[in-house]
Amino acid sequence: MTSNLTLEKRLQAFKELGQFLESGDERLQELVDSAHQHNSWFTRQETNRAVTAIGRMLNEPDLDSWLSANELRTVTPKKIGLVLAGNIPLVGFHDILCVLVAGHVAVIKQSSQDQKLIPYILSKLVSIEPALSELIVFTERLQDYDAVIATGSNNSSRYFEHYFSKVPHIIRKNRNSVAVLSGNEPPELLRKLGHDIFDYFGLGCRNVSKLYVPRGYAPDPFFEGIEPFKNVIDHHKYSNNYDYNKSIYLINLVKHFDNGFLLLKEDDKLASPLAVMYYQEYQNLPSLEAELSSITDQIQCIVTAQPLSVPNQQVSFGDSQSPKLWDYADGVNTIEFLSEL
Repeated sequence: MTSNLTLEKRLQAFKELGQFLESGDERLQELVDSAHQHNSWFTRQETNRAVTAIGRMLNEPDLDSWLSANELRTVTPKKIGLVLAGNIPLVGFHDILCVLVAGHVAVIKQSSQDQKLIPYILSKLVSIEPALSELIVFTERLQDYDAVIATGSNNSSRYFEHYFSKVPHIIRKNRNSVAVLSGNEPPELLRKLGHDIFDYFGLGCRNVSKLYVPRGYAPDPFFEGIEPFKNVIDHHKYSNNYDYNKSIYLINLVKHFDNGFLLLKEDDKLASPLAVMYYQEYQNLPSLEAELSSITDQIQCIVTAQPLSVPNQQVSFGDSQSPKLWDYADGVNTIEFLSEL
């Protein structure tokens, strides 16, 4: 079917797609501008952020380095069902990229929350390398597939596990990201942390939902550092969540800190409500590492300025929403999975 479409040709197509996404065209910007009409969380700023992030991810050195670390053998193309999430713009693109680079057919079931951008971007990919059209299929209902990669919630994952149990699969559940503070962070570092918290309104699995802070930590420097992100409260849905959670805490006399656009509450849970940041004190690094290691299957990445002896991916402040090609969701090497089918 695609015997003449070598890995080098597939790779070159994505390199050129990355260049296109860095500059875009009129139609792409129209779709970006109108995305909020279908999903009010997809503002122009956040959708452009996602497009730009993917464009930068598809740079030539990283693409070459990524594939040099993975042995991609010649494969007989198999149909890979992709169930995409829609919590942030273009969130399923990396799975599509992996399937196409591996030489398989991407059978794509889009989220109802994000149905315009991916088809257009893939149409540009096909215009760069027409042979890739044979490897891209959009569908409303998955059927006739050889393997599946599905992303959803903890609830939907139970359905996915049952429904796709008879084929090789990757099933992704809810995960959250955390940040570790030493208490000595300069304002610029805390400002960068604001991106880890507020980019995409905190709706992504790579968004920080909890802070680990040293015992006796005072939140004033943290609040001062994230002050540049105060305009997040101008979004009506975010504001509604902030007002609701604040009311609950006030009515129930729950101790919390409030800077006018984010509520900071001490809690040992990992996933905080929207517009709320949980925090937990730690006594020392060994005890913190033990705590994080015990919940590693719930953590997507850790924002930290100091290396930690934990298995989760660790990133610098401000970098949680700029994953590299090899930063696989849930730590599962998608290319390896696809190469072994």
